[in-house]
Amino acid sequence: MRPTRSALLAAVASAIVLVPAAGCDAGGETQAKEDILIAADLELSGAAAAIGTAYDRALRLKVEQINAAGVLGGRKIKLEVRDNRSDKTLSTANIGDFTNNREVAAIITGACGDCVIAAAKSTNDAKVPTISLAPVTGATAPLAERKYIFKVGVNPADDAALIAGELRSAGSTRVGLLTTDDAYGLDGQNAMKGELDGTEQAKIVSTTQFKPTDTDVNQRVRTVLDADPDALVVWAFADQAQRVAGSARSAGYTGPIYFDAAAAGDLFMAQGMENTTLVFTQTMAIDDVIATNPAKSARKQWFRDYTSRYGSYFGPASFAADALQLLASAIEQSGGTDRDAVRDALESVKVDGLSGPLRITPENHSALMPQALVALVANSNRWRLKV
Repeated sequence: MRPTRSALLAAVASAIVLVPAAGCDAGGETQAKEDILIAADLELSGAAAAIGTAYDRALRLKVEQINAAGVLGGRKIKLEVRDNRSDKTLSTANIGDFTNNREVAAIITGACGDCVIAAAKSTNDAKVPTISLAPVTGATAPLAERKYIFKVGVNPADDAALIAGELRSAGSTRVGLLTTDDAYGLDGQNAMKGELDGTEQAKIVSTTQFKPTDTDVNQRVRTVLDADPDALVVWAFADQAQRVAGSARSAGYTGPIYFDAAAAGDLFMAQGMENTTLVFTQTMAIDDVIATNPAKSARKQWFRDYTSRYGSYFGPASFAADALQLLASAIEQSGGTDRDAVRDALESVKVDGLSGPLRITPENHSALMPQALVALVANSNRWRLKV
């Protein structure tokens, strides 16, 4: 009897025996035929190198675990990763090469939202199942133009809803909003305004943007602080988010700072992050989680496996591992690498992943459920579950 997807996930998540990835050893024609090629376009250098490197590490570790578990009928996953250098033009070229390669069973794209949006038409037209790790709405919407594209990661609307709830609970009335000036930042602005506009509390009094490549954000921070906010919301990846927080503290701001999920980075954060809140999954505070079911046990094991291999943990790594696991499950369910069959299998996903509950339907291609998100608070330079 073929194992269920839930059983498959549990078996693979708990696999800790690490072996060389398939295709790395010398093999003949038979080995090449048995390989299942998954391609990945990631930010291994440039402004988003930290998150791209974490995705790369997670994918390589997960490939080893899946191959070691033998859950694909003896077939092995082979991973081909290309560096897009955090550049949309290069990313589009990489993805184009992948879609034109008939040996590629599926594609995983990285953190760059503008990149997956730019390549969406060619990816969809080529009918290659693709899972994006970018935290943008446009990765999977409009759905009619993203039939073959799926997403693992936090949705801006879910992110903003939790932040808005935290602002209201804290009694904040004047909110300063700082975002990047790309598709991801625009999602943040729209989502936060949608949550706060027209409400009696927590009104946005100032909004400013900065480039994802900016290393000096002091002027932007001062612009927002001039509006005298009693809370700041920062919508940026980890390095810039901490840079914004540090600049605000240096300027004398002592109020609360709220980060969206993309700000999750290294397990340990820089000094001066007191009175900050992060919306993310439980992964960044996994030590606080009691393993009361197999899914939570698998998440704790994944955290241990990753930190044992790489020395520390980087927040979004579980998204990449879940993306690869979903593809492996879809390939197992469909019985092969036919692109349409794999796509159809992905549309029925319903599992507890390493990041949290994952659900995909024909009407919704974004897998991570809102229930996966929690509020984390900075404590002794680490994120902890808010109590």
